[in-house]
Amino acid sequence: MIRRTWEWLRSTFTRGLVILVPVAITFYILKTIFVSLDQIIWPVLKRLGLDFPGLGFASIVVLVLLVGLLSRNLIGNIILKGIDSLMRRIPIVRTLYSAIKEVLGAFSMGKEGKSFRSVAVVEYPRKGIYSVGFATNNLQIQKGTQASEDVVAIYFPHPPNPTSGVLVFVPRRDVHILEMTVEDGLKLALSAGIIAPEAVRERRGVPLPSETGESAGS
Repeated sequence: MIRRTWEWLRSTFTRGLVILVPVAITFYILKTIFVSLDQIIWPVLKRLGLDFPGLGFASIVVLVLLVGLLSRNLIGNIILKGIDSLMRRIPIVRTLYSAIKEVLGAFSMGKEGKSFRSVAVVEYPRKGIYSVGFATNNLQIQKGTQASEDVVAIYFPHPPNPTSGVLVFVPRRDVHILEMTVEDGLKLALSAGIIAPEAVRERRGVPLPSETGESAGS
């Protein structure tokens, strides 16, 4: 009886964790973003004599909705593209802005632009150990006077924050593309392997993006 009770408690507690942890992580990320934005807009509101709890948060929500509405019509789209173009011309700012925007775009499923196009497995950090990552780009590395070598940029996201991870360049011959969608690959990586298929199979006869005339960023 005691054993059954303990197993029931453990199972119930695990179920609760599975439900609450994603909610808590999502809430934490959103809270961090909103608090950061609130600290920017709150001093402005205070100078205008508008200072009461929750106003900064409400202002950020309204601002986000307004930007979303602008992106839905032609004039607003032109204005936002103008701001985007301006940000990309300012030294230093353009580097940070472009990098952040492209990273966020990489996690936007089904959108055009730079994104993770393939789930790959490579032997990393050493032979005999297999790591699942995402093929992001294809390039060549010149080793002194030797002939250049074709390599693939593989990104390994760290759970639970996919924007934190490791980037490695792997010889093309050592990259194995999997029969797995990017969404399923993210679930596998960010769940620390908990959400995984019964078998991970290599995709046969399918070339890497650059071999078909398009790069991972096309």
